Amino acid sequence: MNDRIDLGLRDIRGGETPASTPLPDDAIVQHVGVTGMTCAHCVRSVTEEISEIADVRGVSVDLRVGDVSRVTIASTTPLDTALVRDAVEEAGYSLADVPA
Repeated sequence: MNDRIDLGLRDIRGGETPASTPLPDDAIVQHVGVTGMTCAHCVRSVTEEISEIADVRGVSVDLRVGDVSRVTIASTTPLDTALVRDAVEEAGYSLADVPA
């Protein structure tokens, strides 16, 4: 399924800021894939859960309905993947390979 549902979010591939928390310029940036997200509520849930991890300074989500969404996490220190997985699962979703 390649159709996208217009949720009022802006596509970060177009150079615009998505409806997520800002990413600081001096942060360590990590990318994860998340499956199962379909709407703005999903984006908020994942963003809120990941934002609660210590040292996280920003979260950005490229929502891909019916596919693996790309989540970018900015932090002051490298994050343990297990902590990110726990946060994503707490929001009700699963980690996946990072989409290109």
